[in-house]
Amino acid sequence: MPTFNSELMRATILAHYENPYHKETPQNAGEFMQISLNSTGCIDNFILYLQVENDKVVTGYFDGYGCTISIASTSILLEMIEGMEINQVLEIIAEYKKMLKSEPYDKDILNEAIVFANTVRQPSRIRCATIGWDGVAELIEKHKKERK
Repeated sequence: MPTFNSELMRATILAHYENPYHKETPQNAGEFMQISLNSTGCIDNFILYLQVENDKVVTGYFDGYGCTISIASTSILLEMIEGMEINQVLEIIAEYKKMLKSEPYDKDILNEAIVFANTVRQPSRIRCATIGWDGVAELIEKHKKERK
């Protein structure tokens, strides 16, 4: 895992904001689970699309608008979880949330998402940093219930 200093953290966030991974509506959107996400404290308002097959994330997309933090964090998450088992994705989300609560967490599984470690210093931005992560978790839980 690369080491991130403050400058590299900002650069990584900005890069994902300016060129987000899968920020578009997929052509076959009807084949994806979908959730609308918005934040009352920020401009974040987008739809998250997640395709899960055999308890594995095939791919994910999001479209709409948001602040730098929400777009970048969702971009990093979707790029990171593509091809992962859903239980592994939920574990990563749990560790990410621990990081944002200043609780002990496993930084080795967060990969690039570690760039949001300083978000804890700006409590008003935590919702921005978790909006896409909450959406993915909710869609995975929905998938698990539907499989039962």
